[in-house]
Amino acid sequence: MFKGKKIVRPPYLEKGDKVALVSPAYWVPQEVLGQAAETIRSWGLQPVIGPHTNNLNVNAYAGTAEERAADLLWALEDSSIKAVFCSRGGYGSIHLLNRIPQECYLQHPKWIIGHGDITTLLRVIVGAEVMCIHGPMAFQMVGGQDQAIAITREILYGTLPQYEVEGNPYNRCGHAEGILVGGNLTSYSALSGTPFQLTPRQDIILFIEEVEEPLHNIDRLFYRLRLQLDFERVKGIIFGSFNSIRFDLQFGSVEQMLTAHLSGYDIPVCCGFPVGSNSLFPLIEGAPCSLDVVNDKSILTFNIDGERKPYQIVTNPQLLKTDDE
Repeated sequence: MFKGKKIVRPPYLEKGDKVALVSPAYWVPQEVLGQAAETIRSWGLQPVIGPHTNNLNVNAYAGTAEERAADLLWALEDSSIKAVFCSRGGYGSIHLLNRIPQECYLQHPKWIIGHGDITTLLRVIVGAEVMCIHGPMAFQMVGGQDQAIAITREILYGTLPQYEVEGNPYNRCGHAEGILVGGNLTSYSALSGTPFQLTPRQDIILFIEEVEEPLHNIDRLFYRLRLQLDFERVKGIIFGSFNSIRFDLQFGSVEQMLTAHLSGYDIPVCCGFPVGSNSLFPLIEGAPCSLDVVNDKSILTFNIDGERKPYQIVTNPQLLKTDDE
């Protein structure tokens, strides 16, 4: 059974609630945020855009680090705002960590949604003992919504997905329970060994994904996690998509290389889960969950309050494809 301190679930949303759009990392045009706001408005919610999101800095960031931190802090401290969508990732979230006290996330628990470089923030939020959502961002909400965006909306309103994913040749069968943590491998592993650690004594189900990295870098980063993370806490692992990876004959496929790391661990492994830059099915980080891997499928269940809605996901890259971050 899952053991550890209970992590706070932010309140689910109600019609008419305010949702902020902020840019903790790279800049996106205001018209993109405006179109994302229209999607949010179509959900019965009130979008509000961070005041510094259009302050392009050094031709990359959405303002200076101080301005980006100010927008996120504004969204946290405004009690009328109930959820926060990040506009995009790229790079820069790490600049905010020493500018926003970690306890602010627990003092003002609300759903924060993002992926990619936003993984850095999500790890800090879970470390503050608050759940968050690894899922689609504002720039991907332009022009309507796909299934992943629709599921994200349902989570915000209190309907939780139960994912059933087809089997993979590199899967390892078994059952695991723990809090779900992870995200982009580069961004997640960057905080290993820093003060921004996960809450102690939590069993973990770890999920990772990566994009545009050579295999030897993925090997190095995962090896670093095994060395610096208390790996006995990892009770199950989910490998998501590894998009545009530079192949290296020395290592073979990504799944072959990563599962070889786990030869000494008797834990279930799910490969090919639709999470990553080309497949963004939302995951609730910090949520207690269970992972069941059997011969022909893997099932991920979130064990928190809310309605349950099962999804059978076909892991076909052509069906799951979205624009890269």
